[in-house]
This record gives sequence, C-alpha cells and structure tokens, in this order.
Amino acid sequence: MIRSLVFIAGLVGRTTWSTCGLVFAWLRGVPPGPGSIYEQVPRDWVRGLLRAARIEVRVRGGEHVEGLGTCVYCANHVSAVDPGALLEALPGSVRFVAKRSLFHVPVFGTALKLSGQIPVDRSNRDAAMDAFSEATRILKDGVSAAIFVEGTRSRDGRLQPFKKGAFVLAINLQVPCVPVYLAGTRPLMRPGELAPRPGTVEVRIGEAIPTTGLNYEDRDALRERCWQAMSALAAG
Repeated sequence: MIRSLVFIAGLVGRTTWSTCGLVFAWLRGVPPGPGSIYEQVPRDWVRGLLRAARIEVRVRGGEHVEGLGTCVYCANHVSAVDPGALLEALPGSVRFVAKRSLFHVPVFGTALKLSGQIPVDRSNRDAAMDAFSEATRILKDGVSAAIFVEGTRSRDGRLQPFKKGAFVLAINLQVPCVPVYLAGTRPLMRPGELAPRPGTVEVRIGEAIPTTGLNYEDRDALRERCWQAMSALAAG
C-alpha cells in the first residue's frame, strides 16, 4: 500500500509539472516538431517514472531501425508499463495512437493532446478512420507511429488477433511496419494494480516489413506477416 501511495503521488506530481511545461511552451507559441519540448517532456516524464519504479528497459534488435525514418511500430500490449517502456526504447520522434478516453483524464489528457499523441475511438468505425487519417497527416518528416495492434490489453499474455488500422496506415503512407514485442512487463503491473513492481523489461525489435507497392487489398497479408514476425520475437 505504501509503495502504491508513493508511486501515485510521484505520478501526479510529475504529470502536473510536465503538463505545466507543455502548456507554457504552447502559450509561448513554441512550434512542435522533432526534438521539440513536446517530445522531450514525455520522454523525461517516462524516464523519471521508470527510475522511480526501479524498472530497467533493455533493447534487443535496435539495429533494425537505425536510420529507418518514418515507420509504424506494431507492439503487443499486456501491461500499463508498456507505453513507457516502448517510448524509452524506440528511437527518433514517436507518436502513440491511444484510446480516446485517455485524452479526457484530467491533466494527463492535456499532456497527451499537447504532445501530439493521436486519439482513436475503436468502438466507432468512422471515428477510428478519421483518427488514422489524422495520423497520416502527422506522420511525416521522420515522425513515426506506435500502435498496440491487438487493440486492447491481452489478459493472458498471449498474442491476440491484430486490428487492421495500423496496417492500413502503413500502406497509405508506404512506410515500413516494425514488429515490436514487449517481454517482461506483465508481472510488473497486472490489471487492477496501482503501482508497478521493480524489474526488467526487454523490448525486442524485429526487422522492418516494407510496404512499398502494397495497396489496401494487401492489408490482411501484411497483418498476418507482422503477426508471424511478432510471434517469433515472443518465442525469444
């Protein structure tokens, strides 16, 4: 209980401070873009929380994305630790496609909006398509997307069927899909828990899957290829 209270207090404090920094930058008219405060603040926020929770993030396969440029990172999702581990591990400018309800959380939602994350309502097909259209506009000049392709958290830790949106987005942009498997996050923070446990996370990055020349009809084949690649990463 004490561990949870201390972590929550730190989370609220860091989130409030970070959001104030983003609001101040926005009021001053600081432009967004790679390397801007809108990217630096979320990364600093994540690193601070990971250190406070004593969680170490290790990366395997980082050479697969060196100099890659804009891509769509396709990741599994089993724990609330996943977004932070992913942001810590991935290089360059990254925007998350996240469920819209998170953008309504006081303070935290404001930070998501100001840092350029992309809301999506998967319960509404038209709204979801609008979100991915917005992502197509944002993802340029080296900015990449990170998407939890199962659509929601896996309750048993096994890979679930993938949603199509990430693959349609990659095809529309003609940029690679990169399979990413997060190993070790599930025991650190299970559903219903208020604070993570100390431990180590391994972020396994697979080889980029090209989409050049693919069209909308190829989305299912691309999704299957990514699922197979992520399954191989899960096996170690």
